[in-house]
Amino acid sequence: MTSTSRTDHVHELRPVGEAADERIRQLQAGYLQDRSDAVATLAKLRRGAGKTVEAVPELVGLTIDHDFYDRFGLEHPRICDAEAAVHEALTLYALHQQSKREKGMHRRGRDFGGAVRRLMPSGDIDEPLRKRFVQAQTANSAETRIDRLRGIVTLLRTNDIQLDYGLLADQLYDARTRSGAERVRRSWGRGFQAYRLSKAEREAEQDAPGTQPAG
Repeated sequence: MTSTSRTDHVHELRPVGEAADERIRQLQAGYLQDRSDAVATLAKLRRGAGKTVEAVPELVGLTIDHDFYDRFGLEHPRICDAEAAVHEALTLYALHQQSKREKGMHRRGRDFGGAVRRLMPSGDIDEPLRKRFVQAQTANSAETRIDRLRGIVTLLRTNDIQLDYGLLADQLYDARTRSGAERVRRSWGRGFQAYRLSKAEREAEQDAPGTQPAG
């Protein structure tokens, strides 16, 4: 892979992504400050990672609050999809942030496709990981998609690579329609193929040979 410096492109968030971004920012700030309420909430949310909102009814009230409904609207025809997408993004974030006390794993501008490519060695394609990425892209149900995302998020956590969970929430919402799922597949694939190391990341690789630099 050719290493060139770049600036992360920050996608404008839609209502679902805005709701997820605001909630995660609150939790992330509290967790990094070791606030007991945030630590306890993320511990509970982790139990829902990789599961649909219907599978973990005990998490009702932890992922969505009245501000979400003020923004999105109770009468919206796709309110259930919006609730599910925020739930999925927050629970995956909770898994991603686990034991990471020095840095927030939610970072605007870090798209999913680029994050997966960042897992791979410079200049090489990790074929088993690429297949897992494709399986997440082509999942034919929300249940399958979120389960496959859970496995990849675990790898991102292990390798200290950040992700934009506001953008992911918007994409999980979009992916719940057939045409939206195709848009998300294209977006993830484009992010994977277009990813290039930034100057700072390239220098980190040079300073720590044989290790995965932070994302």
